[in-house]
Amino acid sequence: MAEYASLSRKELCEIRDSLLKEYEDVKSKNLKLDMSRGKPGAEQLNLSLEVLDCINSSESCKAEGGVDCRNYGLLDGIPEAKRLFAEMLEVKPSEIIIGGNSSLNMMYDTVARAMTHGILGETPWCKLDKVKFLCPCPGYDRHFAITEHFGIELIPIEMKSDGPDMDAVQFYVENDESVKGIWCVPKYSNPEGITYSDEVVDRFAALNPAAKDFRIFWDNAYCVHHLTDKHDKLKNILEALRANGKENMVYIFGSTSKITFPGSGVAMMAASEENIASIKKQLAFQTIGPDKLNQLRHVRFFKNLKGIEEHMKKHAAIIKPKFDAVINALESELGGTGLAEWTNPRGGYFISVNTLDGCAKRTVELCKEAGVKLTPAGATYPYGIDPRDRNIRIAPTYPPLDELKVAAKLFCLCVKIAGIEKLLSAKKVTIGAQPVRV
Repeated sequence: MAEYASLSRKELCEIRDSLLKEYEDVKSKNLKLDMSRGKPGAEQLNLSLEVLDCINSSESCKAEGGVDCRNYGLLDGIPEAKRLFAEMLEVKPSEIIIGGNSSLNMMYDTVARAMTHGILGETPWCKLDKVKFLCPCPGYDRHFAITEHFGIELIPIEMKSDGPDMDAVQFYVENDESVKGIWCVPKYSNPEGITYSDEVVDRFAALNPAAKDFRIFWDNAYCVHHLTDKHDKLKNILEALRANGKENMVYIFGSTSKITFPGSGVAMMAASEENIASIKKQLAFQTIGPDKLNQLRHVRFFKNLKGIEEHMKKHAAIIKPKFDAVINALESELGGTGLAEWTNPRGGYFISVNTLDGCAKRTVELCKEAGVKLTPAGATYPYGIDPRDRNIRIAPTYPPLDELKVAAKLFCLCVKIAGIEKLLSAKKVTIGAQPVRV
């Protein structure tokens, strides 16, 4: 297939007219399809129904040591949950707190504590003239929203093929004391599916921040979310920092939200023992304890890390065909056109598509008008502003496969229409020395 940019204006107009007719036919079907968020589908949720049956008597409510999980206590989680999820996040049980159902909640609280009370004796962020956060992008919109909510200035950092642009990260972190943190999804990143290289992790570990309370917010949400038997490997950030005597620099987050139930999973955060001790002191004023019954249910359901890994193979069997369906549509409909490029991740929950510059919003608008809901264009950038208006995050997991195939084909159709409109607006002829639009 010839690249569309090489076609004449007449050829582009003919293709556009044909595509618009196809588009109107699709619109007449009154579709109502949703690819806007990374939600597990019903078939995935059904995999974990046995979690609900793991406690069925007063005796089964007891954790090890006879602790009754129906009652108060164990602010940082039950011991068996700490062991299980510490292994999943590759930390020690003494370096983890098991919380409620939402890791995003734990991230929000961590920022809030830094704002109101500071980190390890440093000045509370709310008392500073300026606080800044680095935001690798495209990235996770809910991360950016947390820090924007607190009035923190967001600084975009370009994502490269192996992680954030570490030259830019190093420059900001080591030369600006108001830079207090960076958001990271280090494995199968949201939305590109990139896993940070060993070199990137080592450069994080070697940072010499201008701010003593600079923290890496390491959201390892997809640490066990593989799509194939070939798993990406992520170097252990806490060990790398510890080797450099800087283990306090990172907060690690995780959850079972996309492993069991998004609304009723188990969330966790890990950090150095000094950080954990400080956080626990502040948590004592915030809560009497998490939902220990839910923690106990999850431990009994999985039993060990091997149980989690086997469970995730069942997820992969369900969602890999959905990823394949989208990738196949992109390749067959857009391959060779020069109108888009996309990722083909080995794990995680998303596919990232880059259209021609200036076409993402138009593509999303066209999809919406035809009945397919996508993540808003720009959502993967701080403040919702994609400077090139080209990135679109596709979430393939939620729709049934047959609906997903329809949505993917429509998406490709809309990318073509938006791309041709862009190319036509740029086509020029030259009269004398002056370029004239035609």
